[in-house]
Amino acid sequence: MELDIDFYQVLTENGEIRESIEGKIDQSLMLRMYVKMLLVRLLDRKCVNLQRQGRLGTYAPFEGQEASQVGSALALSPRDWLFPTYRDHAAALVHGQSLYRIFLYWAGHVDGTICPDKKRILPPSVPIATHMLHAVGTAWASKLKGEKNCSIAYFGDGATSEGDFHEALNFAGVYKTPTIFFCQNNGYAISLPFEKQSASRTIAQRAIAYDIKGIRVDGNDIFAVYITVKEAIERALRGDGPTLIEAITFRYGAHTTADDPQKYRDQEALSKEWKEKRDPLLRLQKFLLQKDIWSQALEEQWQLQINEDIKYAFEKAVNYPKTTPLEMFNHVYADKPWNIKEQQDELHSFLQKDVN
Repeated sequence: MELDIDFYQVLTENGEIRESIEGKIDQSLMLRMYVKMLLVRLLDRKCVNLQRQGRLGTYAPFEGQEASQVGSALALSPRDWLFPTYRDHAAALVHGQSLYRIFLYWAGHVDGTICPDKKRILPPSVPIATHMLHAVGTAWASKLKGEKNCSIAYFGDGATSEGDFHEALNFAGVYKTPTIFFCQNNGYAISLPFEKQSASRTIAQRAIAYDIKGIRVDGNDIFAVYITVKEAIERALRGDGPTLIEAITFRYGAHTTADDPQKYRDQEALSKEWKEKRDPLLRLQKFLLQKDIWSQALEEQWQLQINEDIKYAFEKAVNYPKTTPLEMFNHVYADKPWNIKEQQDELHSFLQKDVN
C-alpha cells in the first residue's frame, strides 16, 4: 500500500539550501539557531561528565537531536504549552527554562521542575506517552476559552506503541485541538529497533487513521524542523486541527547513563556515520560559513561564554539545600491513604534515629 507521506528537508547534509527560506528564516534567527544548538550540546556533554563523576543522577543524553528540539521550540510563542519528556530539556531551555533548574532536576530536586513565571513548561514526563493526553486536554481547554495558543508534546518512537499515543491522536482529531505531536524518531525504543515494534513503515502515516495532518521531516535539519512546526501552529490556530510530526534523527549516546547500547547495536559505527554525514550543528555551520556569518573566532567566543554560563548555573545548583527522601511522599495524594501515611511516618522515624 503506497501512502503519500512527505519527507521534508530544506538544508542538505552539505549545507546547501533546497528551497528558498526568504521571509521564513532571517540571518538573526540562523545565528540564534546555531548558538542555541551549541549551548545545548555543550550542556549535554557537561551533564554526562557530571553524572560519571557522581555529581548528578542518572542522566538522559540527547546529543545528535539538537536540531529537532531547538528548531521546534524556537517556532513556539511564549504563550504556547510545552510538554517534555525526560530527554527534552534542550527544548525546555529554549522555551524559557533556566540552566539552573535543569541542573536541579538532574540532581534529584523536585524544585528543578518549577516553571518560570509567564512560561508554560510542564515537568518532564518520565512515564511513556502519558503526557500526550495532558497536551491534548490543555489544547482543548485553550480552544474552548478562545485562546490563540498551541500545545506541543515531545516523545520518542517507543511512545507510539503505547495506548496513550493512539488515544491522544484520536481525541485531538475528533475535537480538532491545537496540538502538535512531535516525535523524535531515533530508530530505537531503548534496545528495540523500530521495525520490531511496528509494522507501519513510518510513524507519520498513522495520522491518516485519525484524519489529521502527518509529515516526516529531517530531524537534523533545523530549518526544516522550524518551518514544519511553524506551519503546524498556523494550521492549528486557523482551526484546522492537530499535526503529527515525525522527525528522523539519531542520538549519539546511550538511552541513559544507566544503559549500554553496545549490547544491542553497533553504537560506534552508527554514531560515526551520523556524526560525519548528518550532524545538525556541522550542517548549519557549513551553511553559515558559505554566507560568511560564521568563523572559528566567533565559535570560540560563543563556547567561552556558554561554558561560563553552564559553570555558574551548576555551581548555583550545587549550593541548593540537600533534598530528603521524605519528599517522595509530596505532590502525589491530596489526602494520603493510611498505608502511605504509615510508610511516611516509618521513614521519618528512621531518619530521626539516623540523625541522633
